Amino acid sequence: MAHYAIRLAAATAIFLIATVGCATLPDADPLIERHSAQAARFENARGALSTRHSAAIVAELKRRSGDIDILDKQIALEQAIVGSPLIVGNKVTLLQDGAATYPAMFAAIRQARDHINLESYIIDDDEIGQQFAALLLEKQNAGVQVNVIYDSIGGINTPKAFFERLSAAGIAVLEFNPVNPFAGKTAWLPNNRDHRKLLVVDGQIAFIGGINISSVYSSGSIIRRAGKETRSNVAWRDTDIQIEGPVVAEFQKLFLETWEKQRGKPLAEKNYFPTLKTEGKDIVRAIGSTPDDPYSLIYLTLISAIGNAEQHIRLTHAYFVPDPQLLQSLIEAAGRGVEVKLILPGHTDSSVTFHAGRGHYAALLNAGVKIYERQGPLLHSKTALIDGVWSCLGSSNLDWRSFLDNDEVNAVILGRDFARQMQAMFEKDIQGSKAIDLVTWQRRSPWLHVKEWAASLVQRWF
Repeated sequence: MAHYAIRLAAATAIFLIATVGCATLPDADPLIERHSAQAARFENARGALSTRHSAAIVAELKRRSGDIDILDKQIALEQAIVGSPLIVGNKVTLLQDGAATYPAMFAAIRQARDHINLESYIIDDDEIGQQFAALLLEKQNAGVQVNVIYDSIGGINTPKAFFERLSAAGIAVLEFNPVNPFAGKTAWLPNNRDHRKLLVVDGQIAFIGGINISSVYSSGSIIRRAGKETRSNVAWRDTDIQIEGPVVAEFQKLFLETWEKQRGKPLAEKNYFPTLKTEGKDIVRAIGSTPDDPYSLIYLTLISAIGNAEQHIRLTHAYFVPDPQLLQSLIEAAGRGVEVKLILPGHTDSSVTFHAGRGHYAALLNAGVKIYERQGPLLHSKTALIDGVWSCLGSSNLDWRSFLDNDEVNAVILGRDFARQMQAMFEKDIQGSKAIDLVTWQRRSPWLHVKEWAASLVQRWF
C-alpha cells in the first residue's frame, strides 16, 4: 500500500504548489549573527528585571550547570529572534502520554471559575472527545466561558454536529481556515493549518505539547490512516507539560491572537489576564510561530540552539523531514564533538514523512549521529534537550510543514532540574528503541531506497 500513499502524496503536493506557491526557509546564519550581540533579560510576575538581576540569574544557572555557551549566547539570541521574554517563577510538570495528560487537563477544567480556552489541531468525536465535550458543556452551563479553536483539516472527520452541540450551549467555537473557501472570514489559505495543542484555564494554568483530543492516545484505540479508521492495539507515545506561573499570560496571548486573526466573533468579557504570582523555580519562554512571521521563530530557535551546543543534543521527534540547513547543523554538531542522539519512529501514521526522514539516515550516521527507532508505541513526541540544561517541547515537528505552513506553539525551559526529568524520559525511550547501525542500514533493500527517493520528491509538503 505504500506506493498508493506516495501517489496520493504527489497529487496533494501538486495541488498545494498550484494553490500556495513555494515558500522557503530562511538562511539562518545571517539572521543569527544579526541578533547575537545582546545581553539576556528576564521577567517575573511583576515585569522586567534589571540588567543586574538578569545577569545574576545567568550566573546562577552557570554555577549550577557549568560555563556553557548555551546559557549565555542562546538565551540572549532567542530573546532577539522570538521577542517573547524568558520568565522566571513558573512550575512546569512533565506529562507523558494521554494517560497522564488527560486526567491533569480534566482536573484543571473542573476547577475553572472564569474561562477555558482550548485550541487543538484534532478534536475527535470519540470517547475522549466526548469526555471533553461533557466537561466543557458542564462548565459553560455553570457560567464559565468556554472558547474552542479547532483546525478544519484536523477536524475533517469530526461530524459538524459535535461542534454545533457545543455552540448551541453558548460555547464559542472557531474553525481555523475552513476547507470551504466560502466559510471563512479571512483569505483562503488551505496550506496554513493550526497545529497547536493549547489549553489555558482561568489564565492561570496552561497545557502544551503534542497530544490532540483523541482516543488514539489510549491503548487499543482507533488509529487514523488515510482518512479511514482501523482498530489497533498500538498505543501512542507523546509528551505534554502543565505550566503554572507568570508565563501562562504569554500562552494566553497566543490563543487570543489566533482568535483575532481568524476573526472569531467577539469573546465574552472575562478575566483573561489575571494577576499571576510565582509558582515555582522554572524559567520558561513561550514561542508561537505562524506563517505570518518573517521567518519561523521555532525553526531559528532550534537551529541556533544546535549551533550553540557543546556537549549533548537529544531530539525525540515523530516526523523528521529536515531541510538541508537543519541537517547540516546536526552533522556539524557531531563533527565538533557534540554527542547527537535522535529517537525517531520505528513505524508511523505517515509513510511519506517516515521514508523521507529515513532518506537522511546515511548522511547522519556517517557523521557520527546516533539514531534510534522507537519500537512498540507510535511515537508522536516533539522534544529537544541540549547540554542538560536547555529543554524545548511543544507541537512543532522537525519538518517543512511545521516550519513554513503551520501555526505552532512550543516552550523553552531552562535549568538542570527540569532537564533531568527530560533526560530520564529520553533514556526510557532509548530502552524501548532499536539502534540503527550504519553497516546494516547500508544493506537495506532496494525497495526501501525507492520509497525514500519517492518520498523525497514531495517531502516539502509533509
